[in-house]
Amino acid sequence: MNRARPQAASGAGFTLIEVMLTLVIMAGIMVTITQILNAARTSRDAIHNIQEQQLAGPAILQQLENDLRALTVYDRDPRFALRIENRVLSGFEADSIDFVCTTDGLLPFREHAGDRFRRADVNEVGYHLRPNPTSDDFLELYRREDFGVDDKPFEGGEFAFLHDRVKAFEIRIYREDGVDAEPVESWGDAGSEFVGLPARIEVELVLELAPRLVREQLVVTHSTVTYKRVFRFPASLAQAQELGVVPVIPRIAKPAVNTESKPQEPPPADSR
Repeated sequence: MNRARPQAASGAGFTLIEVMLTLVIMAGIMVTITQILNAARTSRDAIHNIQEQQLAGPAILQQLENDLRALTVYDRDPRFALRIENRVLSGFEADSIDFVCTTDGLLPFREHAGDRFRRADVNEVGYHLRPNPTSDDFLELYRREDFGVDDKPFEGGEFAFLHDRVKAFEIRIYREDGVDAEPVESWGDAGSEFVGLPARIEVELVLELAPRLVREQLVVTHSTVTYKRVFRFPASLAQAQELGVVPVIPRIAKPAVNTESKPQEPPPADSR
């Protein structure tokens, strides 16, 4: 009996060319997905940095405006009402401002005896910059606060950190309010003719977006954001400064006593 030999099935399995082509297609798909994910992470970090700076810049200027709105000239010498210095640090505009305001203390003051903290209703406040110790490309911004008021209102106190990537902090001072007014360099310095309160000031704060780590890779951005704020001092402050009101404890004279006068006798009682 003749048995038919089974023939080998043709076309079973993949050829080497088909396998290599499949691997190339899968590699291309993986590369494309990786590029899309990296672009999404970069966009996320850029949005995060922009949001962070948009919150930091306005918050700093709003705190400065709140302090300026609480500026007080009551019982203050015009020479110590406000001081604005034109300074340059590491090639960057680094102006400073100091004054006395009625803003409640933000930095608690520890008493010498015990662990009790106190806050003053009237404080010395200032905004100062210094070079960034970790980078020569930036400045650091601090808010100065001194408990109460002493005979040196523009010195001393504690410093609270505000920002470490400042490119410029410039304050323009105007004696008069108007479009044709010219700014002056400084205000309230020792021996300066400009003392008291100006008509308005313009503050310009420039911050650079901070880099962020993405899976241990540093995403570097070099874009800056500029914030501006114009502040006009109320006319009531200028009038109070011109009046120069000084608190004085009133002295009340004692009433004169007449030793010669006799006390009046009570009227006689009714006999009826």
